Amino acid sequence: MSQPPGQQPPQGGFGAPDDPPSGAQPQPTGPYGGQPGPYTQPGPYGGQPGPYTQPGSYGGQPGPYTQPGSYGGQPGPYTQPGSYGGQPGPYTQPGSYGGQPGPYTQPTQGYGYGYPPQQQPQQQGYGYPTQPPRPSGPQGGGRFRGRTGMIIGGLLAVVLLAGAGIWLASGDDGKPTANGGHSSAPPPPSPTGSGPDDDENNDTISPRAEAAAINAKRKPGEAKALWLQRSGVDLPEGGEDVYGPWFAGDIVVTAMYHTVTGYSISDGTLKWSLRLPTNACAAPTQPTADGKIVLGIEHSTASDAFCDNLQMVDLTTGKAGWRKAYVRDGAWDGLSDLAMAINADTVTVGRTSRTDAFRVSDGKVLFGKLPGNCQPFGFASGPVAIAAASCQTAADDHKEHLVQRIDPATGKVQWTYKVKKGWQVAQIYSADPLVISLKQEKKWGILVLNANGTYRTQLSGGPGNYAPKCDKDQRVQGSNLDSCVGVAAGANTFYMATGAVDLKAGEGNKVAAFDLSTGKFKWTVTSPVDQPLTPLRTEGGKLLMYLAPAKNKGGGIASLPSTGGDWKMLLRHPAAAATVERAFFEPRVSYVGGRSFLTHSRISGMDDEEIETRSLAAFGN
Repeated sequence: MSQPPGQQPPQGGFGAPDDPPSGAQPQPTGPYGGQPGPYTQPGPYGGQPGPYTQPGSYGGQPGPYTQPGSYGGQPGPYTQPGSYGGQPGPYTQPGSYGGQPGPYTQPTQGYGYGYPPQQQPQQQGYGYPTQPPRPSGPQGGGRFRGRTGMIIGGLLAVVLLAGAGIWLASGDDGKPTANGGHSSAPPPPSPTGSGPDDDENNDTISPRAEAAAINAKRKPGEAKALWLQRSGVDLPEGGEDVYGPWFAGDIVVTAMYHTVTGYSISDGTLKWSLRLPTNACAAPTQPTADGKIVLGIEHSTASDAFCDNLQMVDLTTGKAGWRKAYVRDGAWDGLSDLAMAINADTVTVGRTSRTDAFRVSDGKVLFGKLPGNCQPFGFASGPVAIAAASCQTAADDHKEHLVQRIDPATGKVQWTYKVKKGWQVAQIYSADPLVISLKQEKKWGILVLNANGTYRTQLSGGPGNYAPKCDKDQRVQGSNLDSCVGVAAGANTFYMATGAVDLKAGEGNKVAAFDLSTGKFKWTVTSPVDQPLTPLRTEGGKLLMYLAPAKNKGGGIASLPSTGGDWKMLLRHPAAAATVERAFFEPRVSYVGGRSFLTHSRISGMDDEEIETRSLAAFGN
């Protein structure tokens, strides 16, 4: 494969793969089918610190989109959280979006998103407002969080080398039982007719009245604020993660703390609210085709309870189904973050040392630890079960990684792609087509595989400063492999957003496109200076993007052909809703049936103010 002009890698380095001999079929024998992988030459500034290598940022440390500790321990410029991501499948590209480093970051005040007054943290200058995690014991997953003190799980800060490769500074990487786990089980979930409601008596404006006020100021060409909802939940200090949204028929569902709530898509009325016996601590990005979800919940209400129980919920009716515990054994298992996924009628719970699989419909154990020393630590949700696996070596470090297709009903491995030693699977950006994020200690590469697990290409070139954001960057608990925001994949094109807009230079962020057959950079589009664009998913051969709001400017949904060119607005949110829209923390954006839906990744507040936080917003015509 040739590189863009003037960007040929030096010989003998870790450059882009050469073209295979005529008629030869690359085989999945190394990280890039036996070809060289991501670039490992000195950085773009000859090994010297560049414009983004302040202490604590690129250069081996978390980048400018990380929490405190970036920029030498000080908040960095324009580090407001990114957004977007709807669901995989019908809501986003399988294996893509659903969270990773935000495609843009901005100051809390001024342009871009910020916290509502009740969520505004104290900080010096510009910075990324963080929400402290609530006290908890170690949580599970295929990789470790920085908070475990084991392996840094920070943001993958992207740098583009002169050699045209994409790489980054980063760090990151059970026994099923029928009734196992812990002896003292809390009571089962209880459905209730009460829950967040527009008509609660309080001293603040109700969501219904606020939506009406927004629509009264609506300008020609702007969509309506169809409805708003408040959190309605009194959260512990530090806040809680928000899981979802998931869509089932005419219902949109989210889960937070110990409550799962379903609302009417059309008018936001409460359909049902389910009280869980313990706190939610993990969840897949997609439900089953018939509207079932399986949540990870803690085994008790103790502050140090493990996330080692599963609770099935019917998203259509709000009724709780089966509940089961699974054993978490050993240090690797106990300290891992959970990676959950749903493939057909199977839900998997992945951790570094193993994955357990259960049938969604009845909770039956399907498989646990597989033969051999290599075990999957996470799957991507969707019709095809693509897994990342790690192999326990003599050093007991689980650093040898594989990409596998596995039968979700039996655990049988259908094909394996071996990643070159020293490289690890970080995320599955897309399961169909197969686009994999690989990382090394200070480098990053994006690998593309064929559907049969053979090497296809790797991505190179483009504007650089790419900034996807995933679960580990947005949530305290759970670390799904398919949850990244800021990326999307079509049949032949992969899209990725760049980072912060440059307000001083008067430049917006960019969305870059890559050819999945050659890996070459194709084109970019640029956002307005104060309104970054982020890919959501592809539909009908076009890319759907979220246009962020700005001060006195609404956001919306934009569309762009796979060939590039001019993008157009499909749905323009009202300018009068800009304050509401900008208040969503790390928003997950879904575009379903001509309507857009915004949810938080995490909610917190002080003195019960989080109860009035707008937890859901819907726009449409």
